[in-house]
Amino acid sequence: MINKKNTSNTLTIFLLFHLIIWTLVPTLSNVNLPLDTIEALAWGSNLDWGFNKHPPLSAFAVEIFYQIFGNQDWAYYLLSQIFVITAFIVVYKFSIEIFNNKNLAILSVLLLEGIYFYNFTTPEFNVNVAQLPFWALTAYYTWRCIKYDKGTDYVFLGLFAGLGILSKYLFIYLIIGITLLFFYFLKRGARFSHFFIAGLITLLIILPHLLWLTENNFITITYGLLRTGGVGSFLDHLIYPLIFLVKQIGLLIPFLLMFYFLIKKVKPKINLKDKKLVFLLLITIAPIFFMLLTSMIMGAKIRTMWMTPFYLFFGVLLIYIFQNNILTKNLNKFYFIFLFFFLISPISYLGISLTKDIKRTDYPGKEIARLVQNKWNNNFINEIKIVVGDEWSAGNLSYHLKSRPKWMDSLKNKASSIEPDEGVIYTGNPEILKKVCPGVFGEIKPVGYCMIGQK
Repeated sequence: MINKKNTSNTLTIFLLFHLIIWTLVPTLSNVNLPLDTIEALAWGSNLDWGFNKHPPLSAFAVEIFYQIFGNQDWAYYLLSQIFVITAFIVVYKFSIEIFNNKNLAILSVLLLEGIYFYNFTTPEFNVNVAQLPFWALTAYYTWRCIKYDKGTDYVFLGLFAGLGILSKYLFIYLIIGITLLFFYFLKRGARFSHFFIAGLITLLIILPHLLWLTENNFITITYGLLRTGGVGSFLDHLIYPLIFLVKQIGLLIPFLLMFYFLIKKVKPKINLKDKKLVFLLLITIAPIFFMLLTSMIMGAKIRTMWMTPFYLFFGVLLIYIFQNNILTKNLNKFYFIFLFFFLISPISYLGISLTKDIKRTDYPGKEIARLVQNKWNNNFINEIKIVVGDEWSAGNLSYHLKSRPKWMDSLKNKASSIEPDEGVIYTGNPEILKKVCPGVFGEIKPVGYCMIGQK
């Protein structure tokens, strides 16, 4: 096993290498930031309490980094890894409380390298990655509330649950599991003297977003429902849940292979009267089950990436169930397979990035922004303040242009609020824009640019 004196050093080294590798590899291999990161940056340029697709926290996070680092791509890869390793640290702290054993706690974290949600997909900072620390912290403080019943823990629970919901609505599936936990422990005589503090704080944190939702016809909820919808066939209620299950099993294969080298024999210890086990089941299995149930009831397509935070405590759960069978003397095989997955993932990412040139991350966003800026400078004297269009084409301009123009999806009902000295660029279909553009038109295939400024 890991020497007890070196446990903290082992965790620190692992986290540091994870952060460095997954910041450095995409920085070196990608020409442009991924789609979802550019999308969040577009929203961040024109902050609001919600956007057409998601609640606002991911946009707030990238905008903070933009104000510090500007349009340096490496900063957003770093931001994503900060969210990931923060979740890892919380899983470790939680595991110590569950096992009272630092070695088992570290293994609970190392196992997560066998799930590609926590390595290969992490360079793309998006709403799924944004949930990770809050998912982990919400579960951790739920445990502390149940165990200690301290007012400060309820405050933190409400805070992190609220921030989690502002990251993505699917966070509610964890909230359902947590609610079941409180009912479970209440029935067994537990007292939660500050329970309503957590709920009140969560409500206060998400209240501005709820008000925004009502003012914007619940647009994000409509978008989410459209993304999950099937074709309306009865078979959707059977096929999509089956596809969901197959995908979950498939993505867990590397994780399960790593775990196989941790145990002497497959002899689980399951006691449903064990409060720790019930807790782990309700924060890990219950949210996945309710996602499956959603797919069955609605005939909904569950996209694989939506499950990103759902497996954070999977290592803790399996180690807890099999803790009496964990190898304690010779873990060389486990370390070998861990190192294999730890290295093969960034190597694969690097190889794909360098050998394939039709990805979003190969988009010449910086060069396009330079060409657009040159054409603007040749025709107008004012700065570009607004870009209009989809989050990708217009969002890339917003990110790469020095003036950091605000992104807007349209100027409907907003045109009257634009000041005379605010330069505007519309992006979109070149055939349409060329016909209606009242300013200077340009085209960088496949996108057209209509520039309106002061001469």
